[in-house]
Amino acid sequence: MRITGTHVAYYHVCIRKLWLFANGIAMEHTSDIVAEGKLIAETTYLDRARKYTELEIDGIKIDFYDAKNQTIHEVKKSDKIDRVHIAQVKYYLYILRKHNIESPKAILEYPKLKHRDFVEWNESIKEEVLDWVTKINDIVNREDCPILEKKIICKKCSYYDFCYIDEED
Repeated sequence: MRITGTHVAYYHVCIRKLWLFANGIAMEHTSDIVAEGKLIAETTYLDRARKYTELEIDGIKIDFYDAKNQTIHEVKKSDKIDRVHIAQVKYYLYILRKHNIESPKAILEYPKLKHRDFVEWNESIKEEVLDWVTKINDIVNREDCPILEKKIICKKCSYYDFCYIDEED
Protein backbone atom coordinates (compact mmCIF):
# COMPACT_ATOMS: atom_id res chain seq x y z
CA MET A 1 0.00 0.00 0.00
CA ARG A 2 1.22 3.49 -0.82
CA ILE A 3 1.09 5.64 2.32
CA THR A 4 -0.14 9.22 1.98
CA GLY A 5 -0.01 12.22 4.28
CA THR A 6 -3.61 11.43 5.23
CA HIS A 7 -2.62 7.98 6.46
CA VAL A 8 0.10 9.50 8.62
CA ALA A 9 -2.26 12.14 10.01
CA TYR A 10 -4.97 9.57 10.79
CA TYR A 11 -2.41 7.29 12.46
CA HIS A 12 -1.69 10.12 14.88
CA VAL A 13 -5.34 10.99 15.42
CA CYS A 14 -7.09 7.61 15.61
CA ILE A 15 -6.10 4.16 14.41
CA ARG A 16 -9.75 3.23 13.81
CA LYS A 17 -10.11 6.23 11.48
CA LEU A 18 -6.89 5.17 9.74
CA TRP A 19 -8.15 1.61 9.24
CA LEU A 20 -11.55 2.76 7.94
CA PHE A 21 -9.98 5.23 5.52
CA ALA A 22 -7.38 2.75 4.27
CA ASN A 23 -10.07 0.14 3.75
CA GLY A 24 -12.19 2.34 1.52
CA ILE A 25 -14.57 3.95 4.00
CA ALA A 26 -14.19 7.68 3.41
CA MET A 27 -16.34 10.15 5.30
CA GLU A 28 -14.48 13.42 4.74
CA HIS A 29 -16.92 14.47 2.01
CA THR A 30 -19.65 14.74 4.69
CA SER A 31 -17.67 17.00 7.03
CA ASP A 32 -18.27 20.74 7.31
CA ILE A 33 -14.98 21.03 9.21
CA VAL A 34 -13.04 19.44 6.33
CA ALA A 35 -14.83 21.73 3.88
CA GLU A 36 -13.97 24.80 5.98
CA GLY A 37 -10.30 23.79 6.11
CA LYS A 38 -10.19 23.42 2.32
CA LEU A 39 -11.86 26.80 1.89
CA ILE A 40 -9.29 28.48 4.15
CA ALA A 41 -6.43 26.84 2.23
CA GLU A 42 -7.89 27.89 -1.13
CA THR A 43 -8.78 31.48 -0.25
CA THR A 44 -6.10 32.68 2.16
CA TYR A 45 -2.99 32.89 0.02
CA LEU A 46 -4.34 33.70 -3.41
CA ASP A 47 -0.94 34.26 -5.05
CA ARG A 48 0.45 30.89 -3.92
CA ALA A 49 -0.59 29.05 -7.07
CA ARG A 50 1.48 31.48 -9.15
CA LYS A 51 4.55 31.43 -6.90
CA TYR A 52 4.77 27.78 -5.91
CA THR A 53 4.41 24.38 -7.50
CA GLU A 54 1.95 21.62 -6.70
CA LEU A 55 4.00 18.48 -6.19
CA GLU A 56 2.79 14.88 -6.34
CA ILE A 57 5.40 12.25 -5.52
CA ASP A 58 5.26 8.77 -3.94
CA GLY A 59 1.58 9.07 -3.06
CA ILE A 60 1.80 12.46 -1.39
CA LYS A 61 0.39 15.71 -2.70
CA ILE A 62 1.95 18.97 -1.61
CA ASP A 63 -0.19 21.92 -2.63
CA PHE A 64 2.48 24.59 -2.28
CA TYR A 65 6.13 23.70 -2.75
CA ASP A 66 8.81 26.35 -3.09
CA ALA A 67 11.46 24.46 -5.12
CA LYS A 68 13.99 27.29 -4.92
CA ASN A 69 14.03 27.20 -1.11
CA GLN A 70 13.08 23.52 -0.81
CA THR A 71 10.15 24.51 1.40
CA ILE A 72 6.69 23.04 1.82
CA HIS A 73 3.92 25.47 2.75
CA GLU A 74 1.08 23.66 4.48
CA VAL A 75 -2.03 25.66 5.39
CA LYS A 76 -4.15 24.48 8.32
CA LYS A 77 -7.35 25.75 9.90
CA SER A 78 -6.41 25.35 13.54
CA ASP A 79 -3.43 24.30 15.64
CA LYS A 80 -5.51 22.15 18.00
CA ILE A 81 -3.86 19.02 16.65
CA ASP A 82 -0.54 20.56 15.67
CA ARG A 83 1.35 17.38 16.60
CA VAL A 84 -0.60 15.67 13.79
CA HIS A 85 0.23 18.46 11.33
CA ILE A 86 3.90 18.23 12.29
CA ALA A 87 3.87 14.45 11.75
CA GLN A 88 2.29 14.91 8.34
CA VAL A 89 4.92 17.40 7.17
CA LYS A 90 7.70 15.25 8.62
CA TYR A 91 6.44 12.48 6.36
CA TYR A 92 6.51 14.89 3.41
CA LEU A 93 10.07 15.90 4.31
CA TYR A 94 11.05 12.23 4.47
CA ILE A 95 9.65 11.64 0.96
CA LEU A 96 11.46 14.71 -0.40
CA ARG A 97 14.72 13.62 1.24
CA LYS A 98 14.27 10.14 -0.23
CA HIS A 99 14.18 11.84 -3.63
CA ASN A 100 17.48 13.65 -3.02
CA ILE A 101 16.16 17.02 -1.88
CA GLU A 102 19.09 17.92 0.37
CA SER A 103 17.59 20.21 3.02
CA PRO A 104 13.80 20.15 2.86
CA LYS A 105 11.84 22.37 5.22
CA ALA A 106 8.17 22.93 5.99
CA ILE A 107 6.15 25.89 7.18
CA LEU A 108 2.84 25.11 8.82
CA GLU A 109 0.63 28.15 8.45
CA TYR A 110 -2.43 28.88 10.55
CA PRO A 111 -3.89 32.01 8.90
CA LYS A 112 -6.85 32.35 11.28
CA LEU A 113 -4.40 32.44 14.19
CA LYS A 114 -1.73 34.45 12.36
CA HIS A 115 0.77 31.82 13.46
CA ARG A 116 3.44 29.66 11.80
CA ASP A 117 5.39 26.59 12.86
CA PHE A 118 8.65 25.58 11.18
CA VAL A 119 9.93 22.05 10.68
CA GLU A 120 13.36 21.29 9.22
CA TRP A 121 14.78 17.97 8.11
CA ASN A 122 17.06 16.12 10.47
CA GLU A 123 18.13 12.47 10.40
CA SER A 124 16.01 11.53 13.44
CA ILE A 125 12.91 12.18 11.31
CA LYS A 126 13.83 9.21 9.11
CA GLU A 127 13.73 6.74 12.02
CA GLU A 128 10.52 8.26 13.32
CA VAL A 129 8.80 8.04 9.93
CA LEU A 130 9.97 4.49 9.25
CA ASP A 131 8.49 3.45 12.60
CA TRP A 132 5.16 5.10 11.66
CA VAL A 133 5.16 3.39 8.25
CA THR A 134 5.62 -0.03 9.86
CA LYS A 135 2.82 0.60 12.36
CA ILE A 136 0.49 2.06 9.72
CA ASN A 137 0.96 -1.01 7.53
CA ASP A 138 0.29 -3.29 10.51
CA ILE A 139 -2.93 -1.43 11.33
CA VAL A 140 -4.38 -1.19 7.81
CA ASN A 141 -3.62 -4.86 7.10
CA ARG A 142 -5.59 -6.08 10.11
CA GLU A 143 -8.57 -8.18 9.19
CA ASP A 144 -10.87 -6.43 11.67
CA CYS A 145 -11.46 -2.77 12.37
CA PRO A 146 -9.80 -1.56 15.60
CA ILE A 147 -12.15 -1.04 18.52
CA LEU A 148 -13.56 2.39 19.22
CA GLU A 149 -11.41 4.53 21.49
CA LYS A 150 -13.53 7.38 22.82
CA LYS A 151 -11.61 10.64 22.58
CA ILE A 152 -12.43 14.29 23.11
CA ILE A 153 -11.94 15.00 19.41
CA CYS A 154 -14.46 12.36 18.30
CA LYS A 155 -17.42 14.74 18.15
CA LYS A 156 -15.70 16.83 15.47
CA CYS A 157 -14.60 13.82 13.42
CA SER A 158 -16.17 13.07 10.04
CA TYR A 159 -16.46 9.41 11.16
CA TYR A 160 -18.37 10.26 14.36
CA ASP A 161 -21.79 9.03 13.19
CA PHE A 162 -20.24 5.89 11.77
CA CYS A 163 -18.34 5.04 14.95
CA TYR A 164 -21.05 5.96 17.43
CA ILE A 165 -24.14 4.58 15.67
CA ASP A 166 -24.66 1.87 18.29
CA GLU A 167 -23.36 3.80 21.29
CA GLU A 168 -25.67 4.84 24.13
CA ASP A 169 -25.61 8.52 25.15
